[in-house]
Amino acid sequence: MHYFADVLLPLALGKPFTYAITSEDYAVLKPGFRVAVSFGKSKVYTAVVVNLHTVPPERYIPKYIELILEESPSVTPKQLEFWNWLSQYYQSKLGDIMRAALPTTLLLESETIVVKKDISSDLRNALEDDAFLVYEALEVKALSIKEITEILGKKNVLGLLHDLFSKEVIDLHQKLNEKYKPKQVRYVRLSSSIVESGGLEGVFESLKNAPKQMQLLMGIFDQNPKGNQWKDTKSLLDKNAVGSSVLSVLISKGVLEEQSVQEDRLLYHFKKSDLDRSLSEAQKRALKAITQSFEKKSVVLFQGVTGSGKTEVYIELIAEVINRGQQVLYLLPEISLTPQMVMRLQERFGSEVTVYHSKFSIHERTEVWNNILENKAKAKIIVGTRSALFLPFSDLGLLILDEEHELSYKQFDPSPRYHARDSAIVLAQIHHAKVLLGSATPSVESSFNHMSDKYGWVELGERYGAVELPEIITVDLKSAYKQKKVKGGFTDTLIREMEQTLDMGKQIILFQNQRGYAPVMECLDCGHMPHCHQCDVSLTYHQYTDQLKCHYCGYHIAVPQKCHACGLPHLSTKGLGTQQIQEQVAALFPEVKVARMDWDTTRGKWAFDKLIHSFAHQEVKILVGTQMVVKGLDFQNVHLVGVLNADHLLNFPDFRAHERTYQMLSQVAGRAGRKELRGKVLIQTYQPHHPIIQQVIEGNYRQMLEQQLKDRKEYDYPPYTRLIRIVVHHSDMETVKKASQWIANVLIQSQYGQVLGPVFPSVARVRNRYRMQILVKINGEQSKNRVKKVIHKTLERFESISSFRSCKVNLDVDPY
Repeated sequence: MHYFADVLLPLALGKPFTYAITSEDYAVLKPGFRVAVSFGKSKVYTAVVVNLHTVPPERYIPKYIELILEESPSVTPKQLEFWNWLSQYYQSKLGDIMRAALPTTLLLESETIVVKKDISSDLRNALEDDAFLVYEALEVKALSIKEITEILGKKNVLGLLHDLFSKEVIDLHQKLNEKYKPKQVRYVRLSSSIVESGGLEGVFESLKNAPKQMQLLMGIFDQNPKGNQWKDTKSLLDKNAVGSSVLSVLISKGVLEEQSVQEDRLLYHFKKSDLDRSLSEAQKRALKAITQSFEKKSVVLFQGVTGSGKTEVYIELIAEVINRGQQVLYLLPEISLTPQMVMRLQERFGSEVTVYHSKFSIHERTEVWNNILENKAKAKIIVGTRSALFLPFSDLGLLILDEEHELSYKQFDPSPRYHARDSAIVLAQIHHAKVLLGSATPSVESSFNHMSDKYGWVELGERYGAVELPEIITVDLKSAYKQKKVKGGFTDTLIREMEQTLDMGKQIILFQNQRGYAPVMECLDCGHMPHCHQCDVSLTYHQYTDQLKCHYCGYHIAVPQKCHACGLPHLSTKGLGTQQIQEQVAALFPEVKVARMDWDTTRGKWAFDKLIHSFAHQEVKILVGTQMVVKGLDFQNVHLVGVLNADHLLNFPDFRAHERTYQMLSQVAGRAGRKELRGKVLIQTYQPHHPIIQQVIEGNYRQMLEQQLKDRKEYDYPPYTRLIRIVVHHSDMETVKKASQWIANVLIQSQYGQVLGPVFPSVARVRNRYRMQILVKINGEQSKNRVKKVIHKTLERFESISSFRSCKVNLDVDPY
């Protein structure tokens, strides 16, 4: 009998591929095992087994798998079920999902290794200069293509290697490289032979003239009178201020013995605290209501005003689940929220808390993956961003999505383009777990689902400690400019409030949702603005690097001294970015320390932690930031929040612009006055009487929700319809137009869903590729699955047309 395994490859492929296996492998393998397989001419990839059977493929002769990479599966059956749902719902390739899910260390790929063959002296002498140089280097050792590139000093060596291979001068092999390196911690102690023989006096005598060695030996006995306990060498050397060479000498003399122990990398380590964090009566009622609601519903929407203490309610729910021996996944929209949340959780639960997000190294993420897979005690509570949904949970009991309304939960690029909130609900169904969606300003979709009786709903309507919600004041920018009461981006009213706040010893947050120094640089003579050569956008001025940068592709140039169009030197910046705001604040308050939180200042692994720590400990008095500063951060000493221009949010061309403006302004206002004294919020705007601004001032979420639902029902937008966006890419504009029009015509003829477009998006060209998009609206009475099948078949036909094969098509289900 012949045996076969269907495997997933980490490539943009829509289906598993079948490989032959031996009867011995068939007895060992299960779904979830990682295996090495050859795909294409010679490349070897890591694949995941999804099925075992005895049915050979009809269209090709299967290859045998190369290697089984592990003794037990790294991927669980529930993960494979989740991947299949993601693929079907979001129309993503299974290979893309696999690559997004697994840490890079688990996705081994082969590297091409070049080895020499024995050749005649005549052939050797006939080699040209570059070929001879390569062959000479290969006589020392086998080389990778990268190493040969460095030897020759050329970017492209493939033509030379192909020529040498055809002449049988070299051979090519594939080598699998292990990426994961366990952390080895070195320990030392007094040699067991010295301990047993009691020869310590002789050791001290021999070290009389070696003070550094004597000092290090005495360090071994610190809180270790017998010297037989293992001590971490790094701590030992640092504490005694000696070098590693001193340690090496003592080991070589047989005075000390060493061992290396594999340990996990500690990502965060906050001490467990016994502080009494008793719940208020309102929190107790909310906790009881959530518990009761979970008896009837699997998903509960928890709406609590900013500063109401939702986190403490979460912690009590987590404690209940942990006591049952189950795992908890706590999702956050931004990495910036992680340090504060981990600190609070570790103060309560200690080492049971672990963290998973993209800022950590591949080795750290692999260790977290393995700890969760093995259901270790150190991985009972997992805090992470949306990528944590892909972890190998064995017994998941509760998923918490904090700030569930945040756009950061949506993955736009690359594929899979999923929404973490909706995906978390499906993941919870697979694990028979509960989901708690927390927010002060829930998304319209979540509120609609509660109103449709799909979700439970619990409200926490008062701040912890009976602290009042902040006072919100609008400042009319139009009037302020007319009266010349504006300095830079600051009205006199905002400057006056900032002075009073600093005099009180309190802190300030300033919100401006535009990073860089200024959005554009303009010639005052001809009006020319420098644009990106690869994208249809103007370049943003960044003062600290003195460059103009494209925020889409990364293209940058030095700031020009003259206009590129007319050659005159009169260049000026227009608009305000966070860098310019920081500069203006420093000029207004030179004695006050100012920091900035945006994408440019938080690229490092611990950049968020350092910035948040300095602001929380009042080393920084004024924090300027983009939307990062509005997402659930808890700073006790912030009294004033300033929104420098609310109109950018209101006027954004998107059907959710008003909803998101309400959410963002309410959230940024919630950072003020979270303890004792009532906070204050100043919103600078040209539209102080806009309904959304008024609803924010009144805290009237219900009115905003009702108006949004009314508008969306009238114009057929979610939650009353579903949207699928199709984006066609190509380097040639005419090809994009023809290709997107062909897709739109076929979909219109199918009469499934309302087809809008194709149209160019606001940025039509990115990285020298033109884009057109088609929007398909699916009404409630139409089958979502039927429309997806029609789109899938349409794209299959599209790919078979030779003139369109070079086009790339992206599909985004629920693109909002």
